Amino acid sequence: MRRYLRVLVLCLGCGFCSLLYSLNQFAVSLEEEESGDGGKLKAAAASWLTVSEGIAGKGARSVGPKESPGGSHRYRLMKTQPSDTMHLAVVACGERLEETITMIKSAIIFSIQPLQFHIFAEDQLHHSFKNILDGWKFLQTFNYIIYPITFPTENAAEWKKLFKPCASQRLFLPLILKEVDSLLYVDTDILFLRPVDDIWSLLKKFNSTQIAAMAPEHEEPRIGWYNRFARHPYYGKTGINSGVMLMNMTRMRRKYFKNDMTTARLQWGEILMPLLKKYKLNITWGDQDLLNIMFFHNPESLFVFPCQWNYRPDHCIYGSNCREAEEEGIFILHGNRGVYHDDKQPVFRAVYEALRNCSFEDDKVHSLLHPLELELQKTVHTYCGRIHKIFMKQLTKSIRDNYVRSSKER
Repeated sequence: MRRYLRVLVLCLGCGFCSLLYSLNQFAVSLEEEESGDGGKLKAAAASWLTVSEGIAGKGARSVGPKESPGGSHRYRLMKTQPSDTMHLAVVACGERLEETITMIKSAIIFSIQPLQFHIFAEDQLHHSFKNILDGWKFLQTFNYIIYPITFPTENAAEWKKLFKPCASQRLFLPLILKEVDSLLYVDTDILFLRPVDDIWSLLKKFNSTQIAAMAPEHEEPRIGWYNRFARHPYYGKTGINSGVMLMNMTRMRRKYFKNDMTTARLQWGEILMPLLKKYKLNITWGDQDLLNIMFFHNPESLFVFPCQWNYRPDHCIYGSNCREAEEEGIFILHGNRGVYHDDKQPVFRAVYEALRNCSFEDDKVHSLLHPLELELQKTVHTYCGRIHKIFMKQLTKSIRDNYVRSSKER
């Protein structure tokens, strides 16, 4: 009798395992069906209002929700997996076309992994972006999508005029680019002096609570703006600058934020408008101020990277105050205050014009480095020009590393 019971238990166990295996295979098949063509049609260009209204529907080289993101109308990202692609976003309005193109060029020149650019631009700029970027498709190292400027229907005009035209668009990137996990946002007046890959790698240094990374607004409190003039909460001792913002957007969408408006924690899409309503009479720098307020209440969520990743005129116009840049050079140059286009800080303008004028086919040593060195020597009458070597240090290394990589690939 005992023998029969053992056989019965064994049979029941085998039957149960078979049932589990069958259910698992059924679930896998359902997932594969859902991630097939129907899943692909969801695309990266998610609509702000409804999925049926493609946010990128207006723009040249734009991908709407009814287009396959891997279709023939977009040129490729080599033979790489999606996880190898670095996503970079920029918002361009007014007369920012040239600046944006120069920023994109600097990112492409030095970067190693493929780049996916998300370009948010006013409608009249779409055609110009398309014409220029399509002329670079022989590089086969990047993709781009052009989106219209899009704000929530309610209060759209208020968001658009906040600080500079369209600047607050960056606040809504986690809600618009729903299919993008991580993103590097930069202002149009950014120049990469080393590969985007290097700042992208900082995502791996985030701890479990950190959702974004930015640099301090100032290194020297005596010339700091927030600690002297702000009428609202701000992060740390001198605030943060949002011109270079690295984001884990999956975490941003999931997080519930502490705030000073309600005891309840609010998600990203819920907190923006209440913040604007409470502080709109007290903020000067628009969306950057709102980010400072958010991270004041949630300091554990911010990864702070050194000033060399967001080097601005404030770091040298009154004397050098970015120690990391003095030691290792400038990694990312931020020409705010319009210094690329006037004569107030000629060292910034010289770097900008050198990158704007160089072409992808040129020998970078003779066409970029040597002429720039000569121009920088003319800027020593300014505080920033006196330390012009820190503007060349990383740029020289990046070009040398590029040559080494190219030689190995031949």
